[in-house]
Amino acid sequence: MIGNRITHRTADGVRVPGTWRHAFICNGGTYFLTDLFIYADGLIDCWDLVTLDEFEKKLRSGWVATSLPDGGTASAHHLASWTFDEPDTWLTPELLLAEVRDTIDELNDRPDSTGRCLAAVDVFLAERTEENRSAARAAYLAIPETVRHYALGDMDRKDHPLQVLVAGPGGRLPQDPEERVTQEEYDEAVAYFEERHRWRAEAPSRVPADGTARSFAPAVKLPHSYPQRALERPDKRCLRNDYPAPLILDDVTYPSVAHAYWALSVAEPEARVSVVTAETGGKAHAIAAKATRRAGWERTRTAVMARLLRTKFEQHPDLAAFLLATGDATLLYDDANSDFWGDNGGRGRNWTGRLLELVRSELPTDQARVD
Repeated sequence: MIGNRITHRTADGVRVPGTWRHAFICNGGTYFLTDLFIYADGLIDCWDLVTLDEFEKKLRSGWVATSLPDGGTASAHHLASWTFDEPDTWLTPELLLAEVRDTIDELNDRPDSTGRCLAAVDVFLAERTEENRSAARAAYLAIPETVRHYALGDMDRKDHPLQVLVAGPGGRLPQDPEERVTQEEYDEAVAYFEERHRWRAEAPSRVPADGTARSFAPAVKLPHSYPQRALERPDKRCLRNDYPAPLILDDVTYPSVAHAYWALSVAEPEARVSVVTAETGGKAHAIAAKATRRAGWERTRTAVMARLLRTKFEQHPDLAAFLLATGDATLLYDDANSDFWGDNGGRGRNWTGRLLELVRSELPTDQARVD
């Protein structure tokens, strides 16, 4: 299971999603604790980027170790070393390979062995023939033993209802062949799955108490640009900080948010005047960059920017209307001068975009009209 272990690698400029898990690699007789990286395109990094077939060979050869010898030497690079004393392992090459195959399916949003089993169960419940039950049982047994307990995502009952269902009345449980299923147990399992089916059918219509977590509008990218004059009909360039939308703050008129931000950042009053009167936002930045920052600027700059953006859209209703018209879209703001303020292809923190989204949420909704 992927869980929160999300990573990626870049191949030919394409971002390939992946995940990782712990593993031991046996090299020169020493067992190294390391991370096994698994990617959606089927490549696995086990100290070398290999295909799934090549990975299987490394498993069979013991390079990726699933059994650990008593007395064997182990190492975690630059962290610790130790000797195995009666080690207890539960993976085999077959199990680890099956889990990796499942992970690749999951990374590609395809049904893994668990998903295929639950699909077979749905077929059986829709038409309860022994042939369909047998198919569901085979699909259950195809799930790696190490993950069967979690097939239903039920931490209380584990996979017991699933075992009972695929065994049938009088049948033997896959995990405990000595035990036969009673009619009462079988009826309870059927009821469990019928209730589960109802719950899953209703799930798409359930909305969290405070609203959906997903955006209903596509992301809006605000690429770096140099607007020189106000547009007759505002477009996304009007959301840029250097867009010429004058704002009045504390009795001072600034030609743009960029002018105001950089003027407020400098310590010397003379430099501040030069920044305010700069021809463009870009030139305001260039002048400010040569001056001394105010004490504690890094701690206050985000609050200052939030105030400036609120002021801009309060004083320019037409621009506020355009901002509101972006709905709840994620706003990706590029800034060639700062990975703090810009998204910059995913390298930056996108604070300008995030603050624009905050200000948008505060605007009166009746402004959401773009003529």
